[in-house]
Parts: sequence; C-alpha cells; structure tokens
Amino acid sequence: MVKLILTGLWVCVVTLGAVFFSVRASAPPPPLDEEAQRLANMQVVKGEVINVPLLANGTVNGYFITRISFLMAKEKMHVVAQMPLTEMMTDELYTLLVGNKMIDLANTKAFKLEAFKQKIKEGLNTKMGEGTVTDVMVEQIDYLGKEDIRENTSRSAKNQVAPTKIVEGTPVAAPASSGH
Repeated sequence: MVKLILTGLWVCVVTLGAVFFSVRASAPPPPLDEEAQRLANMQVVKGEVINVPLLANGTVNGYFITRISFLMAKEKMHVVAQMPLTEMMTDELYTLLVGNKMIDLANTKAFKLEAFKQKIKEGLNTKMGEGTVTDVMVEQIDYLGKEDIRENTSRSAKNQVAPTKIVEGTPVAAPASSGH
C-alpha cells in the first residue's frame, strides 16, 4: 500500500515538473528594445553604381561616381518592386549634384553628408510614398575629372589616376533574409 502511494506521489511530482518546465519554455521571448524592433521591420536595398556628369559652361568637367543603398520598410517593399529605383535615384542625384551643386569640389571638407542623405530620403519618399525610405546609406561618392579620365585611357591598369574621395563608407551587405 505504501509503495502504491509513493508511486502515485512520484507520478504527480514528475507530471507537475514537466508541466512547469513546458509552460516556462513556451513563454514568449522578452520584448525587443525599440531600435531592434524597428530594424527587424526594415530591409536593405543595395544600390548600384551611378555616374553623374558634372556640367559647367555647357561641357562635362568630370563625373561623380556614387553607390547609395537604402533601408526601407518591409511592408512597403511592394512599392519598390513596381518602381524603377535606379532611375529614381539617378534623377535625385542629378538634382542634388548638378542642379543644387551640393558638393563644392574646391572645398570637399564642407560637404554635409547628413543633409545630403536627408535630401535623398525626402526626394525618394515624395516619389514613392512617405515612410518608404527610412534611411540612406552612402557607400561611395567619388569625383573623377575630365583630365584624369583622359590620362587613365593612356595609362596601364596599374598606373591609373585615383578619383577624389568625397565620401567612402562601409559596403552594405545584402541581407541574408531578403526574398530576392
């Protein structure tokens, strides 16, 4: 009789322990902080290299060489699939670099990167819908003058004239979870 009672108690303890640990293991994970949650709802859209000519007095004086990527809201990615993002970015760069002359080649240190990124973000959000582009990541902005291009055509690959670095950022890695 005592064995039967002890066996019953043992089964109850094991059952209660199993229920306790299964409930504890199935509890929702702790909430993410606000920044981590915001980033979880974003996707990186890697930009292409875009060359923008610098025009002065009706002639081309050189080229801006840019690579700009974007952080976009995942729920608005359907908009990106329907729009020519490269062409829209090229238009925005022409406006800022040729039309507004945001970069003064005589004084590249005065270039305000944050203002430049904000203008790109505002311009693209105006075209694609507010909140589509959440951040702009500038990977590269270089300038190669007309004279440098001419010299490079006559030089070997090892002796090329390097472009003027205006901004050089960290390459943006394509997200592992992108559906593309």
